[in-house]
Amino acid sequence: DALLTRLDDLYRSTSSIAQIEIQVTTPRTTRSLRVKAWTRGETEALIVIEAPPKETGTATLRVGDNLWNYLPRIARTIRVPPSAMLGSWMGTDFTNDDLVKESSLRKDFEARVDRRSDAPPGWWLRLDVRPGTVGRWARIDILVSDDNLPVLEHHFDRKGRLARVLEFNEVRTLGGRRLPVHLVLTPHDVQGQRTEMRYLDIQFNVPLGDDTFSLARLEKAR
Repeated sequence: DALLTRLDDLYRSTSSIAQIEIQVTTPRTTRSLRVKAWTRGETEALIVIEAPPKETGTATLRVGDNLWNYLPRIARTIRVPPSAMLGSWMGTDFTNDDLVKESSLRKDFEARVDRRSDAPPGWWLRLDVRPGTVGRWARIDILVSDDNLPVLEHHFDRKGRLARVLEFNEVRTLGGRRLPVHLVLTPHDVQGQRTEMRYLDIQFNVPLGDDTFSLARLEKAR
């Protein structure tokens, strides 16, 4: 439980502010985004696209079980239904759930140590979804290093098929915390496609006002 709590909160803590670059590669194009993200606890998150200019101000807000997207080009706030939590976030391979972290490894899965890994050194954990949990993944296998950092995740769908692989690279100290700053998400069934996320800066345990996670703030993100 302590390890899964650590993994759940590695990029979040009680609160956080992060600057992140995202690059989406497909067989035909490459697209880059720069975003700023605020989180508080396990139930509040605001993510705002700062670049490129044509997408500046596009934002996602999570408060409790509610999720909204703001689209400045049409000046509209759209509530995202629970059924869309596992849909793509802004055309990336990450889902809405990945970005706002509604699901929890500790709460939603039953875990056990599966086997030792020698290269790289660490331990494989097997997580099976708890009965009655709504979500896309029936199982997640996680390789955790000897210093309790994530190295690799294999996500299996409800039919038991490998759906995607998430790699954690480049361990650095940001915000006083050692963590992998480069994440690569690769869909298993799409050749030549991946999404890379790179943390440029992150601060933890920063006081944040209640208005940070409000619809008014969402719509003023630009």
